[in-house]
Amino acid sequence: MHLISHPTSQPSQEPQAVDLVLREARKLHHAAQSASLEKSLPVLRRILNSHTLDGLSLPELHRRREMVQRKHILRTLAVEAGFASWEAYRPALASIPASQLPHIDQLWREAGYLNSWFSTYEEAQAHAAAQGGRALRLGRQGVVVPASY
Repeated sequence: MHLISHPTSQPSQEPQAVDLVLREARKLHHAAQSASLEKSLPVLRRILNSHTLDGLSLPELHRRREMVQRKHILRTLAVEAGFASWEAYRPALASIPASQLPHIDQLWREAGYLNSWFSTYEEAQAHAAAQGGRALRLGRQGVVVPASY
């Protein structure tokens, strides 16, 4: 396991964003390897949807879930954020406020499912601009939650 250090001379926001993504990756990695379907299947679906691991069905990936490594989770998070790889995403985190991380957002834990969902993030942005609210990205989809969240 590699430990990632952050130079203290960099802006405080970059390490915070990186730390949040790494912490989320750790949680998702543990969930992906869980025997609990409730915990593992949502993460495994995200891995498959991001094409991080191809050529496997969801049931097969669940049976072989021990093969999921942290690097697979990090790539999945990068793809969900619109980047081709973790290597491309990590440096970009320096310019992304931690509050804008699409897959870390505390709103996902609080907002629930009674919101407007869209096929693409761009559709969600257009709806939010016209009707109000905040557009969030989840994979290739978008959701609009009330601005008060």
